[in-house]
Amino acid sequence: MALPETIAVEDFLRPPERTGATISPDGTRLAFLAPWKNRLNVWIQDLDSDAEARCVTADETRTVQDYRWTDDPRWLLYLQDDGGDENWHIFRVDLDDPGADTVDLTPFPGSRVLDLQLPPQRPGTAIVQLTGREGIAVELHELDIATGELTLLSGDVDAVKAVHYVGDGSLLVERLNDEGDTEVLRACDGAGEPRHVTTFAGTDYPVGVYPFVVTPDGTGLWVGSNRGTDRTRLVRIDLATGEETEVDSHPTFDLDGRAQALTKLPAPLIRDRRTGELLGARYLGQRQVIHALEPGFAEVLANLESLSDGDLASISSDRDGRRWVVSFSHDRDPGVTWFYDHSTGESRMLFRPNPHLDPDVMAPTVPVTITARDGLRLPSYLTLPVGVEPSNLPMVLLVHGGPWTRDAWGGDRSVQVLANRGYAVLQVNFRGSAGFGKAHMQAAVGEFAGKMHDDLIDAVDWAVEQGYADPDRVGIFGGSYGGYATLVGVSFTPDRFAAAVEYVGISNLATFMRSVPEYAKPSLGVNWYRYVGDPADPVQEADILARSPISRVEAIRTPLMVVQGANDTRVVRTESDQIVDALRARGVDVDYLVFDDEGHFIVNPENLVTMFRAAERFLAQHLGGREYRG
Repeated sequence: MALPETIAVEDFLRPPERTGATISPDGTRLAFLAPWKNRLNVWIQDLDSDAEARCVTADETRTVQDYRWTDDPRWLLYLQDDGGDENWHIFRVDLDDPGADTVDLTPFPGSRVLDLQLPPQRPGTAIVQLTGREGIAVELHELDIATGELTLLSGDVDAVKAVHYVGDGSLLVERLNDEGDTEVLRACDGAGEPRHVTTFAGTDYPVGVYPFVVTPDGTGLWVGSNRGTDRTRLVRIDLATGEETEVDSHPTFDLDGRAQALTKLPAPLIRDRRTGELLGARYLGQRQVIHALEPGFAEVLANLESLSDGDLASISSDRDGRRWVVSFSHDRDPGVTWFYDHSTGESRMLFRPNPHLDPDVMAPTVPVTITARDGLRLPSYLTLPVGVEPSNLPMVLLVHGGPWTRDAWGGDRSVQVLANRGYAVLQVNFRGSAGFGKAHMQAAVGEFAGKMHDDLIDAVDWAVEQGYADPDRVGIFGGSYGGYATLVGVSFTPDRFAAAVEYVGISNLATFMRSVPEYAKPSLGVNWYRYVGDPADPVQEADILARSPISRVEAIRTPLMVVQGANDTRVVRTESDQIVDALRARGVDVDYLVFDDEGHFIVNPENLVTMFRAAERFLAQHLGGREYRG
């Protein structure tokens, strides 16, 4: 047995040839993202002719990550920020005039689009949540797509979290009360005080209630609820009475709650494009399960799922639900995209995003369950390099961000880069991870740098006991919360890791909480303050600092690499600067990369390559894995 040929970082991380495809409402065209001047831009192609695709956006500064068809075949919308600052603006593209400039429909300096909806009941318009124009106020606007005119819908309604349009002129307001609970209120035409509909306990929803979808008839609300249960199920809230009725559930899995507004993750609710009615719901354990909620969709779903042994990811259809374009999550061949016509039974593969990568030489990712020292079960994923005996390997513990999110089965380029270099890769859904019931999540309260870190150490011990990992060649690698966990690893347990790579990580929990964007500060009470503490309280701040890597700099002796986006508004550059400066003041050498044109996510291809080339060299030096020599 031998490892397959080492694949260059550039081949793993270069922009996909095509990705993110969706079908037009009339079913005649395909939109997708593809490179233009080494940045992903939006392209359009006819589905039923041999005409070449054409690029309809021209952003040569930053990759386009999110676009939307509108009901009018002339207009397409996409979102873009400035250098990773996440102040999203909505841009309009005229598909009928290839020479026309794109138009910024939200040209307000410092403002940020929080959500963009295209309700089928209101053709020609979009509903836009916007913040930043007046302090932390969240505004709701109706956007006339053709003219660009914005009409303020929310008026004087005070929304601490979000405002949603019901469809009859009234609004739903998400507001945090003094106890940190999310109150849902209904405001009618700005007249009188908003009326209470329901309340969700803040302790159960550290990142808010999701999904949060008004029913097409405007009488109800579909949400993911764990009220009275450990698992999150799909319910309907009656807007007149507040009564909660179960729509669907899975006996052991949570409703998939990973996706939030303006993310590329698949939505938990699959809805009819023309009517907005429910077709299906996604549940996510160690693999995905989709429940069909409409008889006609059940047959469509079975045919779609038969196209791949992966998990259905993005799903789009024409208005009639006849023609479908879908992609799949997969550990070795992610993003494969298919066309399916339900009226004829025709199906054909449209593209593989990375046809230059052979799935047979990619490493399979296997779900495993690890038991923590206190008995908590930790759903995890193990990826072993192809072609070698899985024994006594160098290993990288890859820690997800959040922490109120999760690792899931599917394609991960960083996992494949590491496995190709000969590393075992272990991903752990430690306590605090979302999607495994609220008891699993709430077991993290007060456990930053405590049992949350113990879970990671217990996972390393498991891999060593199983014979997969060499205990002297274990590295830790993570971003955001995962970056914090990486710094905790080298400052609280410095003898356990032979190398550490962290990006946009938190070094001081107190300064981090003080620096979050204004619009996010009202939510701190139900997540960071509840789980870690309130830095405004001197007693709590002392405990917060004791759980912060910056307070244990003297203990750090593990070789460390730090990566930061200069424009990060979630974990600001100061978090990286202060840990690097403190170590360098001790005479400790730290590899420090700062990208001036990135934010919380490293997006631009050349920066990704630079980061992973540096990490490849760093880990090879300290863990003994392979390095590309081509």
